[in-house]
Amino acid sequence: QVQLVESGGGLVQAGGSLRLSCAASGRIFELNTMGWYRRAPGKQRELVAAVTSSGRSNYADSVKGRFTISRDNAKNTVYLQMNSLKPEDTAVYYCNADLVSYPGTGYNPRNYWGQGTQVTVSS
Repeated sequence: QVQLVESGGGLVQAGGSLRLSCAASGRIFELNTMGWYRRAPGKQRELVAAVTSSGRSNYADSVKGRFTISRDNAKNTVYLQMNSLKPEDTAVYYCNADLVSYPGTGYNPRNYWGQGTQVTVSS
């Protein structure tokens, strides 16, 4: 069974920094694009940043220059370094991964979500 486990959320003052981590575990054959999404109160979930297995990344315009996504392929882990945080960054942040698992018979490509971690930025 594949799981995405997030950590690193919390409460921080505006201008501060946080680092989110998301580790994928289980019978993973291939781990492709990993990313972070967020859902703010009263808003739809939106892509924050994503990174391919080769390291190519893309960002939402609202976080460019402040957030950095990276990954450690040896650890099946993706990180989101968030600097210069603003109150409007307050949201639940979700890890997402496209991967291929091997549950026992054959290979199973699927998209997975983490459980979410709360980030609150106070003004």
